[in-house]
Amino acid sequence: MPLSPDQQAEIDSLRAQPRQTLRAVSEGMEAHLYKAVPVLDHGFVRVIDYMGDDAAICQAARVSYGRGTKSVQNDEGLIRYLMRHWHSTPFEMCEVKLHVKLPVFVARQWIRHRTANVNEYSARYSILDREFYIPQPDALAAQSVINNQGRGEALSGEEAARVLEWLKADAGRAYDHYEAMIGDTAPDGSAQAGLARELARMNLPANIYTQWYWKVDLHNLFHFLRLRADAHAQYEIRVYADAICEMVKDWVPAAYAAFEDYRMGGVTLSATGVACLRRMLAGEAVTQETSGMSKGEWREFEGVWG
Repeated sequence: MPLSPDQQAEIDSLRAQPRQTLRAVSEGMEAHLYKAVPVLDHGFVRVIDYMGDDAAICQAARVSYGRGTKSVQNDEGLIRYLMRHWHSTPFEMCEVKLHVKLPVFVARQWIRHRTANVNEYSARYSILDREFYIPQPDALAAQSVINNQGRGEALSGEEAARVLEWLKADAGRAYDHYEAMIGDTAPDGSAQAGLARELARMNLPANIYTQWYWKVDLHNLFHFLRLRADAHAQYEIRVYADAICEMVKDWVPAAYAAFEDYRMGGVTLSATGVACLRRMLAGEAVTQETSGMSKGEWREFEGVWG
């Protein structure tokens, strides 16, 4: 199950005790506080705390006092200007702390985004649960023939069934041995010292679930989402990014709208790409061979203008 009974009891207790505050409050984010959004088969994302809102971004940009000195329309215009011109520090005035439960191999991708504060569940101190990510059959895909780090067509028939069975069996066998190694009873029933947890964990596969608290400012969160909520990102991390996008959309709607427009929906062209586009608009028939681009660059360039 995504949430343990203790975690659910803690959430219920915290949600039952609302408190008054003088701090800036985002009504949209308040609705997400302490609610776990299920992701994959055993994972979740939930908001633990946050700081700031759209007004905090404008306040920092103007270095003003109070909730703001301009109209809502002007605030949205300022946020769009800041996003359009790649300003960063005003967005860093907003922060969010998330509790995430995710497979270890997803966590190792996620942790490459180093501009955050992370505290992970300790398998040296505690015993990991018997929970593993097992993909749905339609997520079992072959290696892409054009992308060394991507997927191709989905596996089917006996091959898909065989892979799925191996994943389940290997995970279960590894956990059985993990339990046996840390236990105080040997397989024959005799007493044993039990291997240290910090050593026994090395036998566990990368699809076992871990948990962490992840605190990040909005500027760096947008960078994470731009890469991980992209259609080219690995599915298993993209579904987490998609869940976080829905939270951010409610937290800072003006900033998220600008992010969607300029980062997720916008494109960046190289100087060579701009020159080619100008030549094409002038009526010239430009090809990959005459563009000055590599095949990969040209393929991406074609994806921009269709």
